Amino acid sequence: MNRLLAIVEREMRKFFRSPMLMIMSLMMPIMQLLIMGNAFGGKIVGARVAVVDYDHGPQAVRIREGFDSIAVNIKTFTTVEYTDENKAREDVRTGKIDGAVIIPVQYSRRVYAHDAPRIGFVVDNSDLFTSGSLEAEMQSLVAALTTPVIQPRLANQIALEVVELYPYVNYLKFLLPACIALAMYISVMIGGGMLYIDDKARGVHEGYLVTPITKIELVFGLNMASAIKATLSGICLTVIGSLMAGLGIIFHPWVLLQLLTLILGTSIAFNGMMFLLMVRVEDPLTPRAMFGVLNMLLFYPSGAMYPIASFPWWLRSLSVVDPFTYCIHGFKSIILKDGGFQAIQFDLIFLYAFGFGTLLIATPLFKRTL
Repeated sequence: MNRLLAIVEREMRKFFRSPMLMIMSLMMPIMQLLIMGNAFGGKIVGARVAVVDYDHGPQAVRIREGFDSIAVNIKTFTTVEYTDENKAREDVRTGKIDGAVIIPVQYSRRVYAHDAPRIGFVVDNSDLFTSGSLEAEMQSLVAALTTPVIQPRLANQIALEVVELYPYVNYLKFLLPACIALAMYISVMIGGGMLYIDDKARGVHEGYLVTPITKIELVFGLNMASAIKATLSGICLTVIGSLMAGLGIIFHPWVLLQLLTLILGTSIAFNGMMFLLMVRVEDPLTPRAMFGVLNMLLFYPSGAMYPIASFPWWLRSLSVVDPFTYCIHGFKSIILKDGGFQAIQFDLIFLYAFGFGTLLIATPLFKRTL
């Protein structure tokens, strides 16, 4: 046990003597959380929509009042007056404006006559996010215009009432579990995989091999040190990210215990996977070349950025054996949903089993000879 702890102490001393290594392993996930969390998933604000009014009747005035309400309250778009429909279409096509509303001639008369009144809406659908937001606001406005002033005594339409289980989750909060997992992965990749190969190339492992240290002690010592590094990274990113996202739930003692258990399981799973991949590698350039490939292969199919239900069958199959999948699901269940241990029990079983299983497979592959 003393020899195993000596290996852990040596690895941790080396890690803490490289503060830039520690900072860089946290900087990328924090920057990703800060930039992507604010750049994606937000609501469209300040779009410019042209209004071409050929009617100028009282119903056209109601439409304009609805536009003014949107501009003042939710501020999705503001309107710009146009007199020519063709000019408005051209400006939408060239990107000068984001959409154009065409109110046709005799629109008000057709509304009063119940003669299928229509409003034209020209939108640039090459930007699906902006066009979808504008179309949703226009649909809401049309639904409000269609609602009769005097409601019937008996409801003749089916109504849908949406019940949201959790408070509003913005994209910054949604992205936090993915960034925690990414920070731990980077820590394992740099502090475990790359340093392991570099030490092997520098002859550090040769020094271990001429000592009485057994294979088991050497393997578990190296992996224990790497798991501690990843755990520290996970804790730091969880605290910093939660403060950035405004999540106070993580400071509850019971939630902290759940997070620590999940972070430790994720560290063991990531480290076991990385050690299995690197146990026979000799070239120091190999882990650097594998970094991007593994990140793409493991991070994106895990449901971190997009739901797994939208994946094709072969990508779903990959996500089933991907430790990122269970790590991110667990963090979402705790941080966003406060689901407790019941919500993450399968995630914990998989992560711990995956981590110790890969270590057991990697141990016989570790060469005890020079």
